Amino acid sequence: MGKKKGNVVAIIAMFFLFGMISFVTNLASPMGDILKNQFSIPNWQGTLGVFANFIAYAVMGIPAGALLQKLGYKKTALLAIAVGFVGVGIQTLSGVAESFSVYLLGAFVAGFSMCMLNTVVNPMLNNLGGGGKKGNQLIQLGGSCNSLAGTAVIIMTGILIPSIAKAQISDVFPLMYAALGIFAFAFVVILLSSIPETNNEPVQTTEKSKIGPMSFRHFVLGAIGIFVYVGVEVGIPNVLQKWLQNDTLNVLNVTEGAEAIAASVAATYWFLMLIGRLIGAAVGAKVSARTMLTTVSLVGIALVSGAIFASTETFVSMPVFKNSAEGLFGFVNVPINAMLLVLVGLCTSVMWGGIFNLAVEGLGKYTERASGIFMALVCGGGILPLLQNAIVDMQGGVGYQASYWVIVVGLAYLLFYALVGSKPKMAKE
Repeated sequence: MGKKKGNVVAIIAMFFLFGMISFVTNLASPMGDILKNQFSIPNWQGTLGVFANFIAYAVMGIPAGALLQKLGYKKTALLAIAVGFVGVGIQTLSGVAESFSVYLLGAFVAGFSMCMLNTVVNPMLNNLGGGGKKGNQLIQLGGSCNSLAGTAVIIMTGILIPSIAKAQISDVFPLMYAALGIFAFAFVVILLSSIPETNNEPVQTTEKSKIGPMSFRHFVLGAIGIFVYVGVEVGIPNVLQKWLQNDTLNVLNVTEGAEAIAASVAATYWFLMLIGRLIGAAVGAKVSARTMLTTVSLVGIALVSGAIFASTETFVSMPVFKNSAEGLFGFVNVPINAMLLVLVGLCTSVMWGGIFNLAVEGLGKYTERASGIFMALVCGGGILPLLQNAIVDMQGGVGYQASYWVIVVGLAYLLFYALVGSKPKMAKE
């Protein structure tokens, strides 16, 4: 009974950390728009905060896995929270100093924290669930907390900043203070919680044994899958929002308010990810990760392909997460392409848990190191969107639909991984 109760506390603690990851990470997107207007910088520089956040994963991913193996779950989580507090603190100071460079430094440091937290929560939840379907279900539930916190950031940002064109970093100080408070509270909660640790066997390093996570083919392909997945997840709403608010194209056919509509549509994508993760958690104990990943990859390919080929002249009335004085929900007229892309949020919502669950199957004592490698490849979230935007620019700033071929190729790889690449191929000592 005591062990079961301890596991429940540990699961709740991991859910809490999952939410923190999204709260801090999703704050980077609206901050990009604030920076663009406050410092009069180009669009690509406005996205450098997001880029810095994700590139930190490439730097810290493998060291984070080593830390987890050496320090264990609890100490690594506490260290990650402390680093996160420093990172958000630096971002807050950037508002006082009105310095773009200081903000980027803070985003980079915060990215270290998010990487370390991700390194802890994913294998921890998978282990607490005993792997398999139950492990996948717990990761999906954690992902739901992640989406909920990310959606909350969007709501609060909209309340604090009615006009993004006139916004300053100081306008979001309440969110910065909230993040600092969350980190401080989380530190105390984790410090006082009993977090079960795995009994890691020392990994052999002799010449006779060169086995490690990279010796497992299904893990290597899964790690590539995480790189692709995060790029797909971030790239879809990132480019979509830019497309809808482009004054020159004016695909919305409006005289004003394009930015507000574009933001609402992008926010709805993240909201659907919350819904999808709740559905994934509900069926996760009955449906295998392989079946789930296969299904959502196929549906995602169909939706994105439809968005590429559909006419932008065809409009639909789409329910969106508006976050306006009229209420949180409402309807806006958008090209059918936009609605199809937003619906992909239901598909991407469950991919992370499925890929992770399949990739670490059978890794045993190498799971912690594998988690660190996974985190390094989360940098795909900063790289693939840049590739999409490069395609847009290569076509004179109008190639938004064409840029989504990057997404189609990414989803096709994930389909291959679900059907073929994820079949466990164990290494031999």
